[in-house]
Amino acid sequence: MLKIDTIIAPHWIISVNDDNEVLNNHSLVIDNGVIIDILPNDQVEAKYQAHDTHRLAGQAVIPGLINSHTHAAMNLFRGLADDLPLMEWLQEHIWPAEQRHTNQEFVNVGTRLAIAEMLRSGTTCFNDMYFFPNETANVAIETGIRACVGLIVIDFPTVWASDADEYIHKGLQLHDKLRHQSLVTTSFAPHAPYTVSDAPLQKLLTLSEELDIPVHMHIHETADEVKAAVDATGKRPLERLKELGALSPKLIGVHMTQLTQNEIKTLATEACHVIHCPESNQKLASGLCPVQTLIDTGVNVALGTDGAASNNDLDMLGEMRSAALLGKITSMDAQAVNATTALRMATINGAKALGLDEKIGSLEIGKAADITAIQLNSIETQPVYDPVSQLVYAAGRENVTNVWVAGKHKLNNRVLTSINETRLLEDVAKWQHQISVT
Repeated sequence: MLKIDTIIAPHWIISVNDDNEVLNNHSLVIDNGVIIDILPNDQVEAKYQAHDTHRLAGQAVIPGLINSHTHAAMNLFRGLADDLPLMEWLQEHIWPAEQRHTNQEFVNVGTRLAIAEMLRSGTTCFNDMYFFPNETANVAIETGIRACVGLIVIDFPTVWASDADEYIHKGLQLHDKLRHQSLVTTSFAPHAPYTVSDAPLQKLLTLSEELDIPVHMHIHETADEVKAAVDATGKRPLERLKELGALSPKLIGVHMTQLTQNEIKTLATEACHVIHCPESNQKLASGLCPVQTLIDTGVNVALGTDGAASNNDLDMLGEMRSAALLGKITSMDAQAVNATTALRMATINGAKALGLDEKIGSLEIGKAADITAIQLNSIETQPVYDPVSQLVYAAGRENVTNVWVAGKHKLNNRVLTSINETRLLEDVAKWQHQISVT
């Protein structure tokens, strides 16, 4: 018998592999943070002796959910300025609040709150964009979640940097510091076409190719954004980005609610990735991303929550349901963005966008043991005819029971193992008071 770290024996293993296999009464065998075997339950005990065995009756295990776009530290602004359109929300409320409050401690506490929420919701990897990315990386490493940390770039000065050159310089320093980290990677994160000019964009595009890291950017988020670009330059943002050479397999375009058929074809031709944030887009009335058309045209579409300031949660199970339902009404087709598609958007498609699909995004031998267990034997999720449909249309984050990242048990029967919840809530309360009185 082989001695290994962990055996996980659920009712269903939802693999999200190329064949979308769903296995009944099979076990995952994990050693050194990697899935080394998947086999029927009646065979596992004869072959392996595990340090820990988890028998999850009535539960499904899925690949850990991947939140492909968020602003983690903004959890501290949750509910601060609700029910407003995007630019009013940003210019009159969020940006002034950031100027008053954002510092390293703010990012530490806000990111810790976000990671706690994400782990409790079944998310094992997040792609971030915010100030003080060094602090985001530190908290991710400390808590043991997987993260792609955005090296933010903006033309104007903030608490993080004074101009585009300093943003890029500090980003390169952080990338170099993190290059040996197993759980934390980086991407360039120019905020949006309207906040980053041509010269810094061209510079970071060259660096992206040299360093082989993605470029993560808000693009075509609203009709007003596109109109303003046309009024100012005579070009739609995607046209400008194409001329700069930005459209490539390294581009992760977030939101994309304003797309023509020709733009969709171009995104497919250039193998760009699109991140759909359905709940944030609805809440800010930003528009509708044509998800099924993008998928049908060959574009990889992943799923993100956006920040909790505009969502107002980081619940990827809820985001899957919203994506599926919104996809149907957007295309007026009940078969659009079906449950399997929604789950793939929240797992393997996100991994592809981040360049991590050889390591995460599906439950397969040789991949990292990033795993989420979800209870499906509760009143609210019974009976189960199709576990994938049940995950998307009936289950909620309250059904998440256990989470592993690289084989480490990060949520154990709903209890966080690497975050002190009492201390976290005390820190959040202090920040709420400080933000409220100013």
